[in-house]
Amino acid sequence: MEWQLQDAKNQFSKVIQKAKFEGPQVVTLRGERTAVVLSAKDYDALRAGRPTLVDDLLTGAPWDDAFAESVSTRVKSPSRDVAF
Repeated sequence: MEWQLQDAKNQFSKVIQKAKFEGPQVVTLRGERTAVVLSAKDYDALRAGRPTLVDDLLTGAPWDDAFAESVSTRVKSPSRDVAF
């Protein structure tokens, strides 16, 4: 079902109930689709099996052998002189 923003605000509990029992509810602003209200069950189904941002950052792209070799064999000394 599609709701104008003002109607969705005025009948928010009804929007939530319809999302829970009938499926996603579309909210429009000045005739343009702006938001969709989902039940928690529908939202969880969308998120199932997808990695989180933390998962993506921790796994990262695999290093190929040449890159791993260049990292492990690089010079460990500073690249310039530092005066103390």
